Amino acid sequence: MSLRDRQRAETRLLVQEHAIRLFTEAGYDATTVTDVAAAAGVSAMTVYRHFPTKEDLVLYDEYDPVTASAVAAEPPGPLPSRIGRALEATATLGSSQEKAFLLARLRLMISVPALRARHLDNQYATADAIVAALCGSSPSPDEEFQVRATAMACLGAAHVALARWAETDGEADLAGVIREALTSVFGGAH
Repeated sequence: MSLRDRQRAETRLLVQEHAIRLFTEAGYDATTVTDVAAAAGVSAMTVYRHFPTKEDLVLYDEYDPVTASAVAAEPPGPLPSRIGRALEATATLGSSQEKAFLLARLRLMISVPALRARHLDNQYATADAIVAALCGSSPSPDEEFQVRATAMACLGAAHVALARWAETDGEADLAGVIREALTSVFGGAH
């Protein structure tokens, strides 16, 4: 990663951390992008350069390529197992700060209607990444349908698991809660 890319990533994280903090403290609707920019010590233009919409301040992450790579790396087998194992594998959290950040983001996504709606858009984008990882650039319609349906079912189960994990204040094992949700949907096929 170049120095410029690293600086952009650092700025993006700084802005997002301030946004999450302000949204949590003052409320999503009561906090403006200008408020976020001031707290982060950047211009509103810089915020918009990194986050085209206010919703993106909460929803932006880099999980899609990580998830797609994890799915592609799974050995051949039933789709629910491949996708489920990849979702469990990407559910590891490194630090208590990372855990607190994810918890705050999840609580906002769950409690703010505009964010819930945009989160569904994100799930479609994640499903697109999974389809591309498993099917390549020109899948047959039947293959794409099967992979997309399975991916969306897995992502729906993972979403419910994330909400459950947030209810435990992150005390539960996230991968375990995801596994439990997937087992509820797919039974032993997962």
